[in-house]
Amino acid sequence: MKTRVIFYVCLTAFLFGTMEVACKVAGNGLDSFQITALRFFVGGVVLVPMAFAEKRANKTVITTKDLGYMLLLGIMCVPISMLFFQLSVENCNASTASVLISVNPVFTMIFAHFIAGEKMDRVKVISFAVAIVGLFFMIRPWDVQEGNTVAGIVYMLIAAVTFALYTVMGNKATAKVGVFVQTSISFILGSLVLMLVILIMGRPVIAGVADNLALLAYVGIFVTGVGYLSYFLAIKYSDATTGSIAFFIKPVIAPVIAAVVLHEQILWNMVAGIAIILTSSLINMTHTKKLMKEKNQQASR
Repeated sequence: MKTRVIFYVCLTAFLFGTMEVACKVAGNGLDSFQITALRFFVGGVVLVPMAFAEKRANKTVITTKDLGYMLLLGIMCVPISMLFFQLSVENCNASTASVLISVNPVFTMIFAHFIAGEKMDRVKVISFAVAIVGLFFMIRPWDVQEGNTVAGIVYMLIAAVTFALYTVMGNKATAKVGVFVQTSISFILGSLVLMLVILIMGRPVIAGVADNLALLAYVGIFVTGVGYLSYFLAIKYSDATTGSIAFFIKPVIAPVIAAVVLHEQILWNMVAGIAIILTSSLINMTHTKKLMKEKNQQASR
């Protein structure tokens, strides 16, 4: 694996690994709707230069239909998936939330089966079943860990499922306009829609921002902007499967950071849940790599 790919994967894993802790701390001083809208607007703006460069390089023509589809993607991502993510972080331990959101690739397989025609073969079914067992240990329904709530767990599962749907839907736009263009525009449009919802509901827009500017800058510029940028660069210089290794590392990093910063406990069930979910991710990643290799070999014949 190239040195720069390793760097981008590790940077993505670290930034995404700090996401739940940073969002939880930020949520103490900012409204959940507010921080979600602001961080994805800032993140989208950070990606604008890359989007322009990509558009020029590919000579992409963006139609009204394309903008409408990216608006739909933005709504799915920001006011739905990532808002539920923030609500979960505020009603759950950051360590639990970080692992639960990491199972979204498992749900991506299901949506890809029905929407993109990517068949759920035996290995994918096994990977899904293993992930469900891992979720069972993480949630610990027989004795919910202190700091976790049923609402917080449900919110994060909704976030994971809807982000998986966003991912599958986004592949269509990515093929047409490019990954940076799609991500930047959908983030910005989704944020603006959520801003409109905020105004209608009478929630704060800029109140408290000055007091939490450094934290907001971190989750907006670094976690959302640079995090996604490094993730896409890892994919650009390798492939999607290699880039997804970041999500394989994140569940290990996040609980440690939560323990250090928020003094959350790492219990046996969490270690078991992480190990099982990582096993599911490894099965899925290895199988995906194998399928891609076979597909490339067939295409070259």
